[in-house]
Parts: sequence; structure tokens; C-alpha cells
Amino acid sequence: MQFQKTGTVTVKDVRDNGIGVDNTKLGGIGEKVAQELQKLTGLEARNTTLGYMQRGGTPTAYDRVLSTEYGTKAMELALEGKFGVLVVMKNGKLSSVPLEKVVGKNKEIGAVSGNTKESNLRRVTMDDDLVKTARNIGISLGD
Repeated sequence: MQFQKTGTVTVKDVRDNGIGVDNTKLGGIGEKVAQELQKLTGLEARNTTLGYMQRGGTPTAYDRVLSTEYGTKAMELALEGKFGVLVVMKNGKLSSVPLEKVVGKNKEIGAVSGNTKESNLRRVTMDDDLVKTARNIGISLGD
């Protein structure tokens, strides 16, 4: 699997951290995608940037440290030229696995699913206990 390594990036803010390294804050792609969709379809498109409350609540200190560790590992891999991998935690240590191992042979939306030799995707049915639990604590699944 090959990934495009070229393109443009929107930079929102660049700050010197005091030791000569720029801390670059990236962002704005959602607005760009909305504009392009609107041009392509002729329909109104809006960008919504979700905050942490919409994604699942206020992060704990552990959440913040863990996400920083994952992000750091992802950046290390990118700097080493290792693309097409997913950062994972194995036995308490950060590592990576090839995306092919994660998605199996499922290369397109709508491909066979169900943890077969053709795909390792698994479907959760709407009567699954996990779905019932989510509904019981007030999580909306959009239906």
C-alpha cells in the first residue's frame, strides 16, 4: 500500500518555544474540505470541529499523557520514513503494525466483512450488548 507524501498543509500558528524550536499548530483542513465539497456538489457544506466534550468528555491526565505518547511515537515513525503503519501498545510498550495487518485485505469501502480470510473487519449489530449499554447511558447512535 502506497501513501501520497506530497501536498499542502495549513499552518494556523507558529511559536518559538524558547529553545529555538518552532511549535507549529496545524489545522484548517475541515474548512478546506467543506469549501471543496460545496464547489463540487453545488450544495451547502459546513465544517464542524468537534471539541473533546462531543468526543467523549473531559480527558483525564492519563488520557493526555497516553495521547502525547502515541503522537510522539507517530512522529518518530514519520521522521524515520515509516509510513502506512498504526501506532499500537503491546505489553505496555509503544510499537507499530502495518496497516495491512489492521485492515486485512479489505481495501475498499463495502468490501466483505465479518472476520473472514478476506477481511478482518467485524460488525456490531444493533442488538449487541455493547450497543444496548451505550443507549442505556444516553449515547445516541444517530438512529
